[in-house]
Amino acid sequence: MDITKIIRQSCKNFQPYIAGKPIETLKREMGLKNIIKLASNENPLGPSKKALEAIKKNAEKVFYYPDSNSYELKKALSKKYNLPTENIFTAAGGDEIIELVAKLFFNPEDEIIMSKYSFIRYNMVTQLMGSKSVIVEMKDGFIYDLEAIAKACNKNTKAIFITNPNNPTGTYNTKVELEKFFKKIPKNKYGVKPIVIIDEAYFEYAALIKDYPNGLNYLKENPNLIVLRTFSKIYALAGLRVGYGFASKEIVSYIERMRPTFNVNLLAQVAAIASIKDKDQVTKGQKLINQEKDFLYKEFKKLKIDYIPSVANFILIKATPLKGKDCFKALLKEGVIIRAMDEYQLPDWVRITIGLPEENKLFIKKLKKVLKK
Repeated sequence: MDITKIIRQSCKNFQPYIAGKPIETLKREMGLKNIIKLASNENPLGPSKKALEAIKKNAEKVFYYPDSNSYELKKALSKKYNLPTENIFTAAGGDEIIELVAKLFFNPEDEIIMSKYSFIRYNMVTQLMGSKSVIVEMKDGFIYDLEAIAKACNKNTKAIFITNPNNPTGTYNTKVELEKFFKKIPKNKYGVKPIVIIDEAYFEYAALIKDYPNGLNYLKENPNLIVLRTFSKIYALAGLRVGYGFASKEIVSYIERMRPTFNVNLLAQVAAIASIKDKDQVTKGQKLINQEKDFLYKEFKKLKIDYIPSVANFILIKATPLKGKDCFKALLKEGVIIRAMDEYQLPDWVRITIGLPEENKLFIKKLKKVLKK
C-alpha cells in the first residue's frame, strides 16, 4: 500500500519539531555522569512546593478522568487576572493552543504573518493547515517590526503571530509600538481585522519592564486578540503540559468546542492551581534571572562575545569562531546542553537558558574551553 496517496498534501513534507533530549538519555548516549541542561528555557528552581504537595495529595485519584472543563483552574485564573471565566481557556501547554488556533481559523487560501526569527511552531502549524506563511524581517537588534507587519497585511491575511517577549531572541515590543500596531491593521476580505495571537509564554520575566505591554489590557478594544500564557516557564510545570489563554467569549466558545475532551490532566490542574496561590514562585524566579543575567552579561563582555540583551530567562549569543551547531556539540561533550539555532536560520548563534549560579559558572568555564578564549 502506497500510504502517500492518501496522506494530506500539507503533511507529506512536514518536518517534526526537534525537542531537546532528556538528561538521562544524553548521559547514557554520551557516557557522562553529570550534565547540566541550559537548552529549553525551564526554571531551574523547580516548581512551587505547594504544587508538589498538591500532586502528591491527588496522585491516588489518577484513575479518574480529569475535569474536562478545568473549572477550578479557570476559577483561579479568573480571580488572579480579574477576568470572567468565559474569557479563559486551558490547554496541554502553549503548543496545543497554537495548534487549536490554527485548526479553528486557518484555511488553505489564508495568509498567516509571522516574524522571521519567531517561535518555529507558528510556521509549522501554518504548513500543517496548508496555509501560506508570510515571513516579515525583524528590525535591527532582532526586534519585531510591527510597522512592517501591519503593512504586509492584505485581503488574504487571516492571522498574525507575535511573541512578546520573543523566543529565541529575548527581545520585546513596547506598549507604544503595540498600540500603534493595533490601529494600523487593515480589515481582510472577510470584513474583519486578522486574528492577532500574542504569545506571552515569558510574560512574568518581562513584566518588570516598565514599557512592556500586558496583552490582557487590549482584549476589550480588540475582539480579534488571543493572548497565550503557560505554566511551563516561571511556574516550572513544563513536564505536566498546562497552558492557558485569554480571548473574547466568542473565540473561547469555539476553542472549547474543538479542543480534546480531557486535554489538561488531573495533576496538571491541581499543580497549576497551587502554583497560582504561591506568590513567592514568581518573585523567586524573577530575582534569580535578573541576578544571573547580569553575571552572564559581564562574562560575555569579558570574552568579547556578542549577545542580544534579553527580558526573558534565556540569552541569544554568537558562537564565533564556531558555528552554533559545532558549539552545541562541543559543549555537549563537556556535559552542558544548550540550543543551536540552525532551525531558526541563525547558524552562527546559540540560545542559553539562564540557570542556577553554579550552572552558569560551569557553563562559562566550558564555553571558554570550547571557544578557546
